Amino acid sequence: MIASGLLFLLGCSKEKKLSADPAKPTPYFVRMTDAPGPYTAVFIDLQGVVVTGNSGADVNLATTPGIYNLLDFSNGVDTLIATGSLNTDRVQQIRLILGNNNSLVVAGDTVPLTIPSSAQSGLKLKVHQDLEPGVAYEVLLDFDANQSVVDHGNNTYSLKPVIRTIQTAISGSIKGRVSVAGVPVTVTATSGGVSYSSVVDANGDFLIAGLPAGTYSLTVTPQSPYNPNSINSINVTVGANTNVGVINI
Repeated sequence: MIASGLLFLLGCSKEKKLSADPAKPTPYFVRMTDAPGPYTAVFIDLQGVVVTGNSGADVNLATTPGIYNLLDFSNGVDTLIATGSLNTDRVQQIRLILGNNNSLVVAGDTVPLTIPSSAQSGLKLKVHQDLEPGVAYEVLLDFDANQSVVDHGNNTYSLKPVIRTIQTAISGSIKGRVSVAGVPVTVTATSGGVSYSSVVDANGDFLIAGLPAGTYSLTVTPQSPYNPNSINSINVTVGANTNVGVINI
């Protein structure tokens, strides 16, 4: 279920290199799937996705709002519902904001699917996910439609979501520092003919984020009269931040 195609947001090809700020926030993706249920359709009116970090501050992700039939995303099918960038090292909670147009199709009839008053401010999902700087993350919200729909009789139903969160890192990163601060330097990581670039900050630090797992060569190109340098055979793994230390220029 890992959305490797999303990595185009995090890196670029050799023809179009990415210049990234070393303090770049953590890219964050939220996807949705479902376990099969005994209904013809379960429609939820998704209006927003809000992430709460360890500081207690909320971040409203860029959400694709609309009416989603949960049963369209069963048996291994999922869909991207929200993306954003987080300036936190820990996610405490994800909140789904739902509208009023939730419904259920059962025995050929479409009936309203009400939301409990306790969920009017959003469906709260505890996550407690630690984030590594420079690593992109994906969270899969796995609805269980069968357990999430409560039948009250008399053709009356409510939504009490049973949702499992599956947290996955989908990239790695390389960080380091050049030996002289205050010098304009471009840093380029290359693997399999594809290059990803960043620039150093005022302290000489750099971070190249959103790297697929693989073996990279790293080239630092400073402004004259400083000398370029390179490092080979840098292993990048998903979910890890590879520190190459200080590079002389």
